[in-house]
Amino acid sequence: MAWLFLTGSILTEVAATLSLRMAARGRPRWYAAVVTGYLIAFTCLSLALAEGMNLGVAYGIWSAAGVALTALAGWALFREPLTWVSALGVALIVGGVLLIELGAPAA
Repeated sequence: MAWLFLTGSILTEVAATLSLRMAARGRPRWYAAVVTGYLIAFTCLSLALAEGMNLGVAYGIWSAAGVALTALAGWALFREPLTWVSALGVALIVGGVLLIELGAPAA
């Protein structure tokens, strides 16, 4: 169940961040989606922790997946640049998170 909560947290955090981009482009009605998305994201993250997921693992996966998905969505939806250096940075973040998870004791 913890992984389901973490997945929900990641997806709603990415949706909230994309909504923030829309709001920053002069569409203030998107701020409602920003606030709602972040509230749901943090609630789901806390539920994942309550289910016994380690904080370092949960936060690492949440942040790395959020960065990767947001960068890809920004490229696809907003035509934001995604250079090979940026892609390498995302890959290094994901690799670091995988190392943290591999080093974490089993729950």
